[in-house]
This record gives sequence, C-alpha cells and structure tokens, in this order.
Amino acid sequence: MDKLDHYRCLIRQVMTSSPYYLHGSASPGVDTVLLCDEEHDNYLLMDVGWQEQSRIKRIILYVRIKNDKIWIEEDWTEAGIAEELVRAGVPKEDVVLAFQPPNLRRYTEYAVA
Repeated sequence: MDKLDHYRCLIRQVMTSSPYYLHGSASPGVDTVLLCDEEHDNYLLMDVGWQEQSRIKRIILYVRIKNDKIWIEEDWTEAGIAEELVRAGVPKEDVVLAFQPPNLRRYTEYAVA
C-alpha cells in the first residue's frame, strides 16, 4: 500500500472510531455524518439537522491530504486527531495543523506546510 492510500485508510479509520461518530449527536433531530471524498482527499465529520427552530451545521473534523501531507483544517474533538494519527504511525512532519496561522505553525511539533 502506498503512502497516500495508507493515509486515506488511517484517516477513515480514526474518524469512524471517533466517539463523535460512534455515538452521534446528543441532540434529537441532529445527525452526525461522515463524508469521505477520496478522489479529492477531503474528509469531513459534521453535525447537521435542526434543533428547535435553528439549523445546525457544525464541523467536528475536517481533514484533507495535500502535497502528500495530512492537513487538519478543523478539529473540535477532545483528543485531537493529530495525536491519534501519530500514534497510528504518521510522522509528525507529515501532519499540518492548518487551523493554526501559518506564522505560528513553526512553534508546534508538526509540519509547517
């Protein structure tokens, strides 16, 4: 399995084992959905639905593969997907915390870009 296929598999595996995905939203009328676009390497875990009169569309995780690295665009989980990916064997230099401003990424343990 090549690097990109391995990363795709790991991202799907980590996202589907997330408590947010396994247990879903605690709010009635709100569904937790996982969207995997492997052709364009975008992976999204989000809540969608209605809570009383309010429309809910809340991103929990948004990860994409870009330039052979895993870019974490959004992460509102308690554990943090970056550490889960590293524990699964992804080198820190292949993980970009894209939700951090580019000038601050150098202060993290992860890739700048």
